[in-house]
Formats: sequence, structure tokens, C-alpha cells
Amino acid sequence: MKKNDILLVGAVILAVLLGFIGMRLYQGRKESNHKIAVIVQNNQVIERVDLDTVKEPREVKLSGSFHEVILVEKGRIRFKEADCPDQICVKTGWLTERGEIAVCLPNKALITIEEN
Repeated sequence: MKKNDILLVGAVILAVLLGFIGMRLYQGRKESNHKIAVIVQNNQVIERVDLDTVKEPREVKLSGSFHEVILVEKGRIRFKEADCPDQICVKTGWLTERGEIAVCLPNKALITIEEN
């Protein structure tokens, strides 16, 4: 190997190590804060749920142009059922991490996870 090849391999290894260390620091910081799910419909907050303190699974029902059922479990939330035409909100699946969003445009409903 040439000198430049060795420098390139060293730089790649260093970048991977720094990325790994950065991810571990970010995950450690994130785990210390509660995840709050915010359910919004028609630009009004319907409910705020602390996902880390949920004891039993429960459902939140939304009405409007369409009917939807949101399932809340410890550490996660999702649109369980909806009678809107495209079902994109249901297909989004579980939200578990800060910053994740599920939207039902026909019913103007939104679930997002925030950090406490």
C-alpha cells in the first residue's frame, strides 16, 4: 500500500469511530428524558401522553371527517385503525423515538413524539 492509501484508511477508521462514539453519547442523552406523545387534531392538542409511564395499553378515539383509533402502549404509539381512504397513517406503524411523526391528512390528525 502507498502512503496515501494508509492515510485514507486511517481517516475512514477515525470517522467510523467518531461516529460510533457520537451515536452512543446521543443515545445515552436521549434515554434519560421522557418521551411525550402529542395527539393533535385540527391544530388543537387532544392529549399529551408520557409514553414511559403508560401501565396498560389503551386506545384513544378520534372523530371528525373520519374515525380513527390510536393505540398507546408503554414506550410507543400508533394509528391502529382509520376509515380514511388511503390508510397511510395506519401503515406508518409504531412511533418510538423522539421526532417521529404519523399524520392522517384527511382527518387533520397528527401524532408526534417530543422530549420532556
